[in-house]
Amino acid sequence: MTRLLIVDDQVLIRAGLAALAAAAPGLEVVGQAATGEEAVELAAALRPDVVLMDIRLPGMSGITALQHILDRAPRPKPKIVMLTVFDLDEYVYAALRAGASGFLLKDTPPERLLAAVALIAEGEMLFAPTVTRRLVETFAHQPEARRAQPASLAELTERETDVLHLVGQGLANEQIAQRLVVSIATVKTHLNRIMSKLGLQSRAQAVVVAYESGLLSPGRAGAQRPSAR
Repeated sequence: MTRLLIVDDQVLIRAGLAALAAAAPGLEVVGQAATGEEAVELAAALRPDVVLMDIRLPGMSGITALQHILDRAPRPKPKIVMLTVFDLDEYVYAALRAGASGFLLKDTPPERLLAAVALIAEGEMLFAPTVTRRLVETFAHQPEARRAQPASLAELTERETDVLHLVGQGLANEQIAQRLVVSIATVKTHLNRIMSKLGLQSRAQAVVVAYESGLLSPGRAGAQRPSAR
């Protein structure tokens, strides 16, 4: 059972999301919050598996709340999905850099939203369907992103670098396993080591690192593709 915390300052949206999730098999709504401050407190108290949170909240923003939730949570940390109106948005990019597992547009159809929550709960990356890599490619090489560049990739092995390269392209674990001719379990092991070495919280954050570090360049995501060795 996936435990879900819903955060939105609009009561009708919050109630609608809660009703939708409550009727879905495998989901349990453990709490609702209207502000970032409430979200931080409830996340600490209720230990949800997934937090579905509006990116723009009154008072404490969704991005700040996200950072506090992840900083305070023991492992396994909750997966946080941001709700937004605009896909190519610097706030969304900032949320991914901070550790959000993905984002959804607020007009996402109900069945797709439920499928997305299930996907995130399993540890996969989530972008709104119309976006793919455009968001990261738009913002990753701005000067402020480069100044705040994440940890060096020097600690990664050659194979771990290959896996990060393919994660940055948006490939799922099964696709990476096929590309590198290894098992899915091996891919997961490499990915866990990458996350640990680079201090990452989410798969989406790994995509941001792949671009900000220069491992991938905008418009050249498929260049120099790793292969089985």
